[in-house]
Amino acid sequence: MAVRFPWETEPEPSAPAAPPTRQPLPPLPKPRGRRPSGAARSDAPSTATPASIWRYHHLTIKGPLTDLETFAAAARGPGIIPWEINGAAIEEDIFIRAVSHAGGSRSLSVAGCRILARQFRERIEAREGRARDRLGVSLACPFDLQVLVPIPPAILTLGHDHPTALAWLSRHWGISDLPRQVRVRPDVGPGRWQKTGHGVLGYGFFTAETSPRPALVAIAAAWPDLRFQLLPISAG
Repeated sequence: MAVRFPWETEPEPSAPAAPPTRQPLPPLPKPRGRRPSGAARSDAPSTATPASIWRYHHLTIKGPLTDLETFAAAARGPGIIPWEINGAAIEEDIFIRAVSHAGGSRSLSVAGCRILARQFRERIEAREGRARDRLGVSLACPFDLQVLVPIPPAILTLGHDHPTALAWLSRHWGISDLPRQVRVRPDVGPGRWQKTGHGVLGYGFFTAETSPRPALVAIAAAWPDLRFQLLPISAG
């Protein structure tokens, strides 16, 4: 029996069709000691996001070279949100869904449904374990929001789909999961004029539906000597 899992079939977002039209967000405010207002882990099992709602972004950061180098090192991480998962609850949910399949077309016996649910749980837990092994070790993601604006442990224990966790993400990140396909943009230039000893750093990434503006406000407040510009890019 072949078992397919959500993360094995989830489509990756594709780049927008050329020519792209850049639509800058309003400039990030200077820090004033206020928290931003507002209302998965990236490799955790989730429902596939339709390609039409993925947004591609360019993040450009300018400032002193030493600060840029420090930021680039500090921003790296594994690209993982260490959500707590409840394997027993996942197994029971899959079992109930399988045995209650509507239309009388269910081909598995009750025992077969239980086996399927157990296999699903084991695969999720094994994947979870492999991901956790990368925490504190991997630096594969060049711009890791969980490193820069970490989710508190008390929120992580709730799970990625808990209403309180989603509310925290909306308020502090502006998105419900980590950015995808994060890369350093090698083509980013300094512009027409650059101070001596200053430079520019660029990232490109996708997010689902919305932009991570609250996260950028918090990051800009923590790095006051750097200037951040976030440009959502859409097909023209």
